[in-house]
Amino acid sequence: MAGRLYIPTLAWRNLLPQLVVEETPITGTNLAPRQPLPLIRLEAGRPRLGRAFWGLTPPWLKVLDHAPHCARAESLESRAMFRDAFAARRCLVPVGGVYVWRPMARAKQPYLVTRADRGPLLLAALWCRFHTTLTDYNDSLALITVPSNELLAPLTDRLPAVIERDSATRWLDPQTPLTAARQQLMPATTELLGAFPVSREVNDPGNQEASCAYPIGPMLRRASQQET
Repeated sequence: MAGRLYIPTLAWRNLLPQLVVEETPITGTNLAPRQPLPLIRLEAGRPRLGRAFWGLTPPWLKVLDHAPHCARAESLESRAMFRDAFAARRCLVPVGGVYVWRPMARAKQPYLVTRADRGPLLLAALWCRFHTTLTDYNDSLALITVPSNELLAPLTDRLPAVIERDSATRWLDPQTPLTAARQQLMPATTELLGAFPVSREVNDPGNQEASCAYPIGPMLRRASQQET
């Protein structure tokens, strides 16, 4: 599952062709649910970078703490909380990486999952209009998770789905058939992603030091690219 994100300063306007960036994007070393995240969605036919509360808040949700921060790809069309958003309100969350915790004998070891080339990731997500006055944000979102690939499965059983740059417009467009959108929600290839261990400082969501995202060991990559 994805409970913490690394969002450094990115080359925002280069993320997608014609991306509209009109406000200072949100960044953070160790971002947790119930905080704002950057999101990209189509507005007037063009991708636009905005911000949203991390935790999906459909109109009937009564308790803000129950707002889910992730949605399983397998249940998008069977659960009322996600069905309408999957059909018409798909978005992307640009990040530098996703923190996961590998089970160990005595304590879990945090890792940062990134692109193997350390480039930005576009994570699949859903958004809806924020229906309360409890925060300053107008919209909310949930990341969409899929099973981990065989390389990263020892670290975590699920990860956010990654949408490649050349498929982003098709994902964002509400006119894209659901069958085509669903086909984009697949585990990332073993060539795309890697992961390296990081300090346990990241265990504290209040810790936003840059050192949270520093490698303390080699990157786990596909066998042919494994660092020695």
